[in-house]
Amino acid sequence: MKIAQVIIATIALGAVSFGAMSAELLTKEAYNDHKDQYVKIGTITTSGETAPSDAKEELSKKADELGGQFYVVTSADTENKIHGTADVYKKK
Repeated sequence: MKIAQVIIATIALGAVSFGAMSAELLTKEAYNDHKDQYVKIGTITTSGETAPSDAKEELSKKADELGGQFYVVTSADTENKIHGTADVYKKK
């Protein structure tokens, strides 16, 4: 009986983690090559990050919150801390 519960719990957790995909960063070139496949759903920003990976993670999180699947960085500044802006898209 315990084995069955463990198997069911493992399958349930796997399904949840599989469905929780983060928004994916698209390059401007990749977006431009297939822009007819995407619809823009918003714009996001991040500021005050100290590492590029932190900025990327923050933008992805904000794109997820908007319901986006993809985001394209439209501007970035690394003067003292990283500031970035991105457009958020999902497939049509």
